[in-house]
Amino acid sequence: MEELQFLNGPCQIVPATQEIITDRDGFVKLRIPKTGTALETIEPLSVPGLIMKTAENYPDNIAYIYKNSENKAVKVTYSEYLKKIRVCAKAFLRLGLEPRNGVGIIGFNSPEWIISNMAAIFAGGMSTGIYTTNSPEACLHCAKLSNANIIVVEDEKQYDKIDQIRDQLPQLKAVVQYSGVPKNADVLTWDKLMEIGTQEDDTLLENSLKRIAINQCCTLIFTSGTVGNPKAVMLSHDNLVFDSRAIFEKIDAGPNEMIVSYLPLSHVAAQIIDMYVATTAAATIFFADKDALKGSLVKTLQEARPTKFIGVPRVWEKIQEKMLSIGAQSGFLKKSIANWAKAQALEHNLKKMKGEHSSSWGYSIASNLILSKVKQALGLDRCNIFVSAAAPISMDVKKYFLSLDIPIMDAFGMSESSGAHCLAIPSCFNLTSVGQTILGCKTKVVNAEDGQGEICMYGRHVFMGYLNEPEKTNETMDSDGWLHSGDLGKIDENNFVYITGRLKELLITAGGENVPPVPIEHIVQKELQNIGYAMVIGDKKKFLSLLITLSCEVDPVAGAPTEILTPNVQEWLKNIGCPAKTIKQVLEAGPDSKLLNAIQEGIDRANEKATSNAQKIQKFRILPSDFSIPTGELGPTMKLKRRIVIEKYQDLIDSMYS
Repeated sequence: MEELQFLNGPCQIVPATQEIITDRDGFVKLRIPKTGTALETIEPLSVPGLIMKTAENYPDNIAYIYKNSENKAVKVTYSEYLKKIRVCAKAFLRLGLEPRNGVGIIGFNSPEWIISNMAAIFAGGMSTGIYTTNSPEACLHCAKLSNANIIVVEDEKQYDKIDQIRDQLPQLKAVVQYSGVPKNADVLTWDKLMEIGTQEDDTLLENSLKRIAINQCCTLIFTSGTVGNPKAVMLSHDNLVFDSRAIFEKIDAGPNEMIVSYLPLSHVAAQIIDMYVATTAAATIFFADKDALKGSLVKTLQEARPTKFIGVPRVWEKIQEKMLSIGAQSGFLKKSIANWAKAQALEHNLKKMKGEHSSSWGYSIASNLILSKVKQALGLDRCNIFVSAAAPISMDVKKYFLSLDIPIMDAFGMSESSGAHCLAIPSCFNLTSVGQTILGCKTKVVNAEDGQGEICMYGRHVFMGYLNEPEKTNETMDSDGWLHSGDLGKIDENNFVYITGRLKELLITAGGENVPPVPIEHIVQKELQNIGYAMVIGDKKKFLSLLITLSCEVDPVAGAPTEILTPNVQEWLKNIGCPAKTIKQVLEAGPDSKLLNAIQEGIDRANEKATSNAQKIQKFRILPSDFSIPTGELGPTMKLKRRIVIEKYQDLIDSMYS
């Protein structure tokens, strides 16, 4: 099929017969039913079409806000945003970006990140986010697989990775650095890039836009790569725009929304919310500073006062830890009032969740006089939807925030579903469900046993395939176009979806019992609230064991844990009679018997809730360091990388089973 026949882009659909492909130059058949909901059958729109439509309808709405070098807030409207995208796209084309080749982007969230992303798509290329934690070898894999013609880096630290692999990338034509002064003369500054684009006429760009089709790949999202190299998830224009529209409808977003951008934009959750839902709603995103996940997030929230907020479980846990630390320092009267207010809010929200009448004078007083101040202190006083995504969140954390009148809504999805597939909303949720399927999409359970099986997804948001990997694509997608999530779950009579475990994370003991580790870990952390992480091990073993970390302070520069224990942990150790300020002091002479007894008592309480003897923890060890992203135990969204932890502490694990 000659592509030159189709020059009606950027919102054309090229005829196609397959819903699944792995070829970068291919086109897919869109999953649009002949009849269905308004959203299911809504007219498709390309990414450039979406941005141009918003810029035309809301030209003066603020698209994003960032802090300049003088720490002053700079506001950029949607009309200005579109102009910057076009200028950047023209520069990419002049530098030699070829159709469906990659523009790699590696750096913390910034205007340059989202402009580069959109400009790559406008120019007919594929935006390719690269995690800032990637090694040079991992960057090489992403760049080679995407055929990256251009790589945009944040600073010298990220450029050094590219510099080490540059001679292995013959297709690479330019490197752009958007922060700091490049040390190499052949690296373009951001200002120089935009100068190149400004000097170009619109001919190349308009020709590229004409060739764009809604049903072709425009973005690559790399999976976490727990085994082997990460796969490149191919997302089409329709995948991204449809999912953003479905989320937009579900959360009732509008042009006055404020969203804080801090989760890694190389991850699908941040992309779909920060770039696509925000643009669909003509909303504003506020860029956090790069230390957001190291402790400065609340400061940004206080300044931005978002109306919608999404966090991964560890972010919510960190906020809870901070709140508990502050509460522990309060006097008796203040603590009693706070506990009363929290009890009122928890009762109110639990009744509301069940559809029961929940108004009371106690809740009104607690909400208006006490809990409103808590929200204000967190910068969440304007927020009407609080979301947790990317990993399971514990019931304990959800109940804690419910008692603060902050009901956390679960979201469920994956890179292969363009982001969200299920989402809870305040008017329709419960504590154990990830919500209901978003409009226009379908969920089913296959291979069910004991009422649960593998969760499968279908809809216009389901990805095209893994780039150049037909076998792995066929392992994930069946012949009818259903995406197999790898998650265990069930669906109830009210269409609420529940995730009960992960197929690949299931531990199979030597006795043949299937054990889901995450629920056990959540119970342990509820019983031992002063520890950091608890990781259950025991695959192919006779019994379960536990690896425990103690929470440590984070180095503000490196982002890695230090040896210094957090104030909460220090206070806990002091109270049980074995004071220590560092993890080294805890471990150097062997952990104090009082600490070991305190941990064992918590594990005993957790074991009382086990569903079988095979799910009881028999042994544990305290690790010499907390987990973090820089040290490799956590992924970009702070999800536990079990294989890495096991490899790192194999000798310690073996000692428990020898």
